Amino acid sequence: MTKFLLSVHVLAAIIAIGPVTVAASMFPAAARRALAESGTGRDLAVLRSLHRICRVYAAVGIVVPVFGLATASSLGVLGDAWLITSIVLTIAAAGVLVLLVLPRQARILTQAPASSGVDERGPARLAMYTGMFNVLWAVVTVLMIVRPGSTTGV
Repeated sequence: MTKFLLSVHVLAAIIAIGPVTVAASMFPAAARRALAESGTGRDLAVLRSLHRICRVYAAVGIVVPVFGLATASSLGVLGDAWLITSIVLTIAAAGVLVLLVLPRQARILTQAPASSGVDERGPARLAMYTGMFNVLWAVVTVLMIVRPGSTTGV
């Protein structure tokens, strides 16, 4: 059962978190193009698609910690410091995504069709928050692979 839980956890991380990190990373540059005076309807369509990818895969991404906790429970490592750190960082990453990245993407989407009242710094701030989200996930991924104190000898 542990192998099944771990397989679902890893596959969900690849399938769900990967697209969010890529789409969220692409959004600020696409937003700069859409908000520019030469922005086209195609640029706005790209923004909408990237935002939808982020929203949908963020919801699907809930599977990752659910199966991660089930895997940790079956391995008996729920109290290990590396896992607790990973849980805290996962919560932080989810918070950055839900509270900072997605709302700012939505705000930019509402500004993009209008030429007035556009916040030029919006895409830059969004890029910063997206970078924070990506770094948090990278650290969690490293912790999952290295697992300090593991018995694998790595």
